[in-house]
Amino acid sequence: MSLAIFLKLLVLILIVTIGWWAGRTSMLRGPEPVRVISAVAFYLLAPALLFRATAKIDAHHLPWQTLTAFFVPVMAWLLFNYGLQKFMAKADDAAEKPAVRALSLSFGNNVQVGLPLIASLFGDTGLSLHVAIISLHAILLMGTGTLLIELDIARRQHHAQQQSLAKTLQQTLRNIIIRPIVLPVMSGFAFNLTGLSLPQPLDETLQLMGSGTVPLCLLLIGLSLAHHGVKGSVLPATLISAGKMIGMPLCVYLTARYGLRLEGVQLAVVTLGAALPCGSNTLMFAQRYQTLEAETSAAIVMSTVGFAIMAPLWLLVLSH
Repeated sequence: MSLAIFLKLLVLILIVTIGWWAGRTSMLRGPEPVRVISAVAFYLLAPALLFRATAKIDAHHLPWQTLTAFFVPVMAWLLFNYGLQKFMAKADDAAEKPAVRALSLSFGNNVQVGLPLIASLFGDTGLSLHVAIISLHAILLMGTGTLLIELDIARRQHHAQQQSLAKTLQQTLRNIIIRPIVLPVMSGFAFNLTGLSLPQPLDETLQLMGSGTVPLCLLLIGLSLAHHGVKGSVLPATLISAGKMIGMPLCVYLTARYGLRLEGVQLAVVTLGAALPCGSNTLMFAQRYQTLEAETSAAIVMSTVGFAIMAPLWLLVLSH
């Protein structure tokens, strides 16, 4: 692994450590700072990022074969793990738990780790493919995660309150649409269809707000670790890290190589993209729904550290 990529991983760990330190001091101690910072990321910064991304997508020039090779197995992996978690869930488990854990197993750190990795290994050719993956990554996975969570919440409320199915479906649809993940995506696509360009002041405003999502989420990981600790989370975090960096890239590799006959840079980009460590955005979901916060934080940190070992191993596989 190149020094640049190692230093990038080190930067991420340092930002998380700063968040952890702040959470251990009187500066940001307790649950309230975690709740407020999570709300800022979930309700303000992430929507700005998603709206701008969807409003600026150029669907006519996307590498659809590469995107198919990546997203078909990734979405299948997400849904498989969601179904597995539903099957293993206990009666008193939180309704949001299966979807939050499935998202941790599927959502990768495509920006902070993926961009420098792909750029340093494959240059502009690989970078253009990876950027195309980034343009749809959060939209598809976070949108699906929201849908699954809201459906599970509605299903549990329907059984608990014995309300009509029609009313349950109406509430579920409303909750899905107004969530700050789905609404900006739908609005962005609607704006995209008009063929207009974002006015420069608005574009720069959204870009500036969206750029704050990543560092805020990294600090939030540290705060969450300081507040919740890692007791009882080491084993599930280890399994999530292994699934994210071994199971999912294996699915993508087999699909791309033997299903779509990809090779060279295309095969390498989709495989390494799938092998990236858990993305920090998953913690927004865990915090928003108050489910598996400690486990999600631990998995992000553990997988980021473990990627220093897994990246060379996947490069070795791709070289044969």
